[in-house]
Amino acid sequence: MKALKAIAWENGKLSLLNQTLLPVQKQTVTCHTYDEVAEAIKTMVVRGAPAIGVTAAYGLVLAARSCAHENRPMMNTLLQRAKSVLRQTRPTAVNLFWALDRMEKIWLDNPDSPVSELKKMLEAEAIAIDEEDLARNKSIGRHGSELIPAGANILTHCNAGALATAGYGTALGVIRAAHADNKKIHVYADETRPLLQGARLTAWELLEDNIPVTLITDSMAGYLMGQKKIDLIIVGADRIAANGDVANKIGTYSVAVLADYHRIPFYVAAPLSTFDLSIATGNEIPIEQRQHEEIRKINGVTVAPENVKVYNPAFDVTPALLITAIITDHGILKPPYAQCISALAGLNQCYTEKKGCTP
Repeated sequence: MKALKAIAWENGKLSLLNQTLLPVQKQTVTCHTYDEVAEAIKTMVVRGAPAIGVTAAYGLVLAARSCAHENRPMMNTLLQRAKSVLRQTRPTAVNLFWALDRMEKIWLDNPDSPVSELKKMLEAEAIAIDEEDLARNKSIGRHGSELIPAGANILTHCNAGALATAGYGTALGVIRAAHADNKKIHVYADETRPLLQGARLTAWELLEDNIPVTLITDSMAGYLMGQKKIDLIIVGADRIAANGDVANKIGTYSVAVLADYHRIPFYVAAPLSTFDLSIATGNEIPIEQRQHEEIRKINGVTVAPENVKVYNPAFDVTPALLITAIITDHGILKPPYAQCISALAGLNQCYTEKKGCTP
């Protein structure tokens, strides 16, 4: 399979594959400052919960590198300002906050380190977050492939692939692993309105890896299920609450309800960094509201009355009771989820603090 990486850190610069232009144009955006990183996240040049976290971590490295003085108080103030700016980019994906908090721990735990040394430590931590995410995705793929029967027709919604992560993907990581296991799978990709991540990104990724894929509109999913053309559904996640409720791209909840009605397995694939034990249920997950023009226009072309009112939540919440299993890098969770998620959250804390915990 071709290596596909949307985030590259080289020679003190952060390069991002501009996902707003795919698949028509393959363009790289280079970020030199944390403000440029924040803008790239906000405008969805880079998107997908794990990818946002990795990118934000590098944003703090750029902030640190901009400090020209060996003055720790000045450096700490700059890093806190950068963290605050990056935190405000997108509210739903918890990986963003997880990565920023992990980076913050470096400068808080090393108050006496000189600025030059702290810069190296922050860069090493961001690279570790990047590399660990890729490893976690591949582990998710290995675990998830066990759930995929040979010849399965799989429906996925939005893009939870290499473009949405440090590489390989979560939901698409499972699909890639099943394909590599020669299971002869076929994928249906929902187009995912309003920004068409399924049509523009998922279909493109799968074609790049020669994985059979058919593109459908969002409104066709139920009809295909009724025709028994869908064997299972796999999606990613932007935040998972303590009880197993999952926030993901808008439209996921509808697919889950349809899957439940048709008795089709509905799987969620996500790394430990997507779980948020501070939130008891999905009702507490903040849902990002995006610009009205995303619905009024498609690729700049007006498709609705300019003065029509618009409601544009970027995500919805799928209740845990509709989820057949959650595929993580540490294994497959089955309902009831609360106890398993609590144990995983403890692992995540140990993982972050490098205490060497095992499942």
